[in-house]
Parts: sequence; structure tokens; C-alpha cells
Amino acid sequence: MENQEVHIQKNKHQKENGEVLASAQNFSKSFDGTAVLEDVNFELYEGENMVVLGKSGTGKSVLIKSMVGLHKPDSGELNVLGHDLKNINEEDLTELRRKVGYLFQGGALYDSMTVRENMRFPLERQVGPKPEDEMEALVEEGLESVGLIDAIDKMPAELSGGMQKRIALARTLILRPQIMLYDEPTTGLDPVTSKEISHLLLEMRDRYNITSIIVTHDMASAELTADKVYIIRDKTLGVQGTFEELANSDDEWVRAFFQ
Repeated sequence: MENQEVHIQKNKHQKENGEVLASAQNFSKSFDGTAVLEDVNFELYEGENMVVLGKSGTGKSVLIKSMVGLHKPDSGELNVLGHDLKNINEEDLTELRRKVGYLFQGGALYDSMTVRENMRFPLERQVGPKPEDEMEALVEEGLESVGLIDAIDKMPAELSGGMQKRIALARTLILRPQIMLYDEPTTGLDPVTSKEISHLLLEMRDRYNITSIIVTHDMASAELTADKVYIIRDKTLGVQGTFEELANSDDEWVRAFFQ
């Protein structure tokens, strides 16, 4: 079955002739001689939300992990904020990781730290010492942005899954990244909380001018957040279009994702 290619019109968040913040050209990645991704091509414009769909084990997480240097491209080009990920040095990679936030599937809060300590951790580790009042102001602003300032002295175990996800998002955004990579941001959450998180992604995008790639199986979240959608097919981003275009595709394989 041949790959379907659907023309993507500029979405409302993409400026005319807007800047490309990340792109891939014939990017491929293998593990132990087994190809996971082959000839991947995309362009991510400033202000866009790009959703990546695909069956389990098709390389969705591999794609975004490669964008922060956790996996090195085997061939082709993968460029993020002007950096070639195939040839990037450690100094530039460290700088890039300050500008690209990554929200892991489980949220990844530190269980032994309070919410306040969790929020301070990326600032202390990646930015270095700051005046105490400035540090506290950033922590409080981040928690207020996700509606959880009252949780500042709680432990993660005292919070619901949705609250932990919100705080993990606030912690990632405290460094003001230009790009956010979301790995299944609504997984394990009930439909109401999933919808709240999806709306929060949009709110954070608009508030902080964040460009995002969202890997998800949650079609309701994809419909809410996506400016454009790619589906991994035959180890590449072989299907692309808006959510509506793909939901109404003539290709039965594509439509199955939306049913």
C-alpha cells in the first residue's frame, strides 16, 4: 500500500514564511542492525503544534529523543534550532537542551523532593545560582501558570496523576524552552483530566510562544492540540495532513486511527 501524502496548509499559528525551528531530511535510525526510522522528513515552524501518531513500537519516542541528542542519527539530517544533531558537540548539546523541553510520559517528578524542590531543580542544575527571591518568583509563577500554587510544599505522592503532570509541565517550562517535546502527555489520565491537560498545552503555547511536537495515542487530545498531524507508516512519516483531512481520508488504514 503506497504512502499517502496530504498537502498541509499553513495553520493559524504559523507565520507567513515563518521560521523553521526543527527539521529532518532523510533521517534514519537503527538499533542493533534493525531499522526503526527510515527517510524521515518534516519541518516544524515556529508556533506550531505538530502531533505524531503511530502504532506502538513504530519509533515515535525515538524521533523526539533524537531531537535532544539521546539517540544519534545514523544517516540523513536532523536539525533543531540550527544544530545538526548528527555532528553536535557536547557543549552545543548542553546549550540545546536548555532550549528544548522534554515532558516524559510518566512526568518524572522526583519522589523524594517537594514540589518546590522539584521546580527549583532544573534552575539549579542548568542555569546555576540565582538570587533566592528570583528563584522563588520563578517557582511561584510556574505553579500559578498551571493552577497549583497551593501544592508548593506537597510531596508528589500526595498529588493526583493529573496534578503531577501539570507540575512536571511547569517544571519543564521554568527554563522557558523554545520547543517542547511531549511524550504521551495524557497517558494514564481520565478523559476529563486529559482534556484539561490538552487545553493547558495550548495555553502554555500561547503564553510562552512555544513550538511543540506531541507524541500521543489520545485522539481527543490530538484533535484539540494539532495544527498538523504526521502518522508513522513503514518506518517513516509517510502520512501527513490536518486532523480533519486525515480523519476523512480515503485510505482505510489512515481512517482507522480516528475511529
